Amino acid sequence: MKPDHFEVTPACTAVHHLLARVGDKWTVMVVKYLGNGSMRFNELKRTIDGISQKMLTSTLRGLERDGFVTRTVFPTIPPRVDYELTDLGRDLLVPVKALGDWAIKNEQRVREARARFDAARAGKEHHSPFADAAE
Repeated sequence: MKPDHFEVTPACTAVHHLLARVGDKWTVMVVKYLGNGSMRFNELKRTIDGISQKMLTSTLRGLERDGFVTRTVFPTIPPRVDYELTDLGRDLLVPVKALGDWAIKNEQRVREARARFDAARAGKEHHSPFADAAE
């Protein structure tokens, strides 16, 4: 239930859309690596463990569309394509790095909280299979 004073404003919508773009794991990693300088597509793909070609292409296109990345094609054979952060992309590095630092600093605390939560839930499951129905 929403509080009585809650109103979805254009600012809320803008924040939601931007966080959806910059908050996914692949975007954070691409921005982090491009923060070190321009990189070629295959260099990014080799560097970012687990990303598929399709997902990297999609992530880079989204970042380019939103103004965080530039794509430069060099007329060589084969064509060389470099990706680089724009000024806006470099501005994004500040909160991305801060969030990464926070995550590293608090990883253990989060793991402990998850373990407490899971242990409490495991205890509830033995008492009543319908305990979650009221939640």
